[in-house]
Amino acid sequence: MPRITPADELHLIESIVAEHPGGIGIAEIEEDMAQRQGGALNRRTLQRRLLKLIDAKRIASEGQSIALVYKPVAQTWAQLAGGGGGRGVMAPVGVAEAEPDLPVSPAGASIRDRVRQPLMHRRPVGYRREFLEAYQPGVTFYLPAALRSQLHEMGRTPANERPAGTYARDILSRLLVDLSWASSRLEGNTYSHLDTQNLIEHGQAAQGKDAIETQMILNHKAAIEMLIENMDEEMDEELDEEMDEVGFDAFTFKNLHAVLSQDLMRDPQASGRLRRRLVEISGTVFHPVAMPQVIEDCFELLLGKAAAIPDPFEQAFFLMVQLPYLQPFEDVNKRVSRIAANMPLIQRQLCPLSFIDVPERAYIEGTLGVYELNEVDLLRDVFVWAYERSCQRYLAITQTMVEPNPLKIKCREALIQAVQTVVKGLQAPSPEVLENAVVHMPVPAADHAALTRMLAEALQQLHEGSVARYRLRRSEYLAWQLACSGEGGSSL
Repeated sequence: MPRITPADELHLIESIVAEHPGGIGIAEIEEDMAQRQGGALNRRTLQRRLLKLIDAKRIASEGQSIALVYKPVAQTWAQLAGGGGGRGVMAPVGVAEAEPDLPVSPAGASIRDRVRQPLMHRRPVGYRREFLEAYQPGVTFYLPAALRSQLHEMGRTPANERPAGTYARDILSRLLVDLSWASSRLEGNTYSHLDTQNLIEHGQAAQGKDAIETQMILNHKAAIEMLIENMDEEMDEELDEEMDEVGFDAFTFKNLHAVLSQDLMRDPQASGRLRRRLVEISGTVFHPVAMPQVIEDCFELLLGKAAAIPDPFEQAFFLMVQLPYLQPFEDVNKRVSRIAANMPLIQRQLCPLSFIDVPERAYIEGTLGVYELNEVDLLRDVFVWAYERSCQRYLAITQTMVEPNPLKIKCREALIQAVQTVVKGLQAPSPEVLENAVVHMPVPAADHAALTRMLAEALQQLHEGSVARYRLRRSEYLAWQLACSGEGGSSL
């Protein structure tokens, strides 16, 4: 079974209270939860969850002491937002009650109304393999031609004529923070954007946060770096031809899952492996496929179809639709789909999709439309809104960026290797060390002096928040820093 997160517990408690308009005591909630999730929740933890729901005005309390009961609020968040009053998808804790709905199409609005109905009014459904099989790459399109053209126009970047992944590297520091924070927030993570930035750039975990939340963000950072690093490897002509590259294949997606799920799975052996057991998803009437052989067959079919799709935006959205629907892994499926959706965009030098400012509720309802109805219109509305938002953000960022040095682009790989030589060798950046690190690099002799200056500058500016740029581990950087400070003659 996937790990039950605090957000899952909050949704479950809220749904139990919603089933008792006259009120329900804490003992009855405790007993009901034990039956539904196979084990009782600690009483103090349950009390904290109830207080959090009350503070968020998702439930109400009445009475005192042994007469205290919990009731659904008079107006649900869905009703305040103009929905149908259903409690199938509840407002996430920490989201303002008056948060407006995203603008959606008439078809999207119809889906939204249906998935907002109470669970008891929604028909239970299972996985439909024909939904995947009916999709024909290059023939079937979830995104109409006019919309694809619009997305290409929005996503065009200044790096279109430069090597794959160049634009993503240009904005890497912002992308690491934005995508790690936004994707984690869609899973109920309570880190703020500033908390996330401090964690990623300075290694400072936020006080008072669950260690699971910290790990989730660090896993996102590692997964994004993995994708961009593999773009670097694809353009390295001297790379061993047998080395695996990022692509729409099982190797890439299993490893992506392994990175995103590290230390978050109840069964560590399930990390990076296809699911072999039944899973259930809270807040929906959808029941994922249970047979391992069907999961494996559909996973291969899904990746084969994704690889054959000619348009990068269609590829990205196809993954967001089909991967969570299949639930090929025991947990972390939506996270894999969000990071993987950026693969074709990064490869084509298009603006990445960070999911910045996407309301959790809108994303969940779009996903439920796929799960329960096999209809993509609402999720497509969310996808397009999210991409436009990302483009606006990164366009503003790139307008303030300094035009890259052509020599830095030309010697980028040599500079990375030279930095690694000095740092991993625990060498102080003396003139002799810098010259020796550059002399054996595969660049013209005429560029050696310039590369030496770039190396000196890179080492001078190197810090914990930038080590990933040079494919270094934090431990390697700290060991180098300690060794250099011990020698006393270097200036870092």
